[in-house]
Amino acid sequence: MTTRDFFRYAVIAAAIFFTWKVSGAFAQELPPKSQFAQFLLLGQSNMAGRGEVEDEDKATHPRVLMLDKENRWVPAKSPLHFDKPQIAGVGLGLEFAKSVAEANPELTIGLIPCAVGGTPLSRWMPDGDLYQNALQRAREAQQYGSIRGILWHQGESDASKEVDAQSYADRLSKMIVQLRKDLDAPNAPFIAGLLGEFLQEKNKDGTPSHWRTVNQQIQSLPKWVDKVFVVDSKDLVHKGDGVHFDSKSLREFGKRYGKVFLEQAK
Repeated sequence: MTTRDFFRYAVIAAAIFFTWKVSGAFAQELPPKSQFAQFLLLGQSNMAGRGEVEDEDKATHPRVLMLDKENRWVPAKSPLHFDKPQIAGVGLGLEFAKSVAEANPELTIGLIPCAVGGTPLSRWMPDGDLYQNALQRAREAQQYGSIRGILWHQGESDASKEVDAQSYADRLSKMIVQLRKDLDAPNAPFIAGLLGEFLQEKNKDGTPSHWRTVNQQIQSLPKWVDKVFVVDSKDLVHKGDGVHFDSKSLREFGKRYGKVFLEQAK
């Protein structure tokens, strides 16, 4: 092999690697940056998804992608998250993305899964590890598109202590402001879902659960920060454990998030 051949093959190999890095293991091109609408998925297990994966959840949409664990853009399908691979399942993000994509045929939707089950708000504050991880992944994604919204579902872990529940809106509003600043996305809608109404009044150890207070705090968020929207969890049910929404409810929840975005936040 001549030196010229060596360099020619090296250039080809580099180009192939770059395509793989950006588009994952699929031979697909990303859309123009202006048409690649990206959404951060933040929170704990009900955002990550614990619903049973069924056949309809495995179907991909031609204009819905996700940033996988290796920061590659791949077709989105459930489970979107990889926080706990042994139990990760159906979440609300995929149905949200499909509803937004169907309403905007000119856009490709890019989901950035960052939720981690069982995590308190403290880890999502600007000095927390999960905030920093989400920020890093979002910045990676922003090379190819723009953040059009932030989806949030969290709060069960902050319902055990009354002081955490009562300070929830104050703390979360500060995170929202800083996150938008760090992402240079000052107008990105922040969409938060209410906790499931099926939650019990007491924790497993018999102590009071302050989830109703957390829900009241979430409902008050639009008074604290502009462009914050709340999604109702009424009539959604758990999968039998009293904590996690079932698959059907999560699909419906995702559609509700989508409706809020399309009708109020867009």
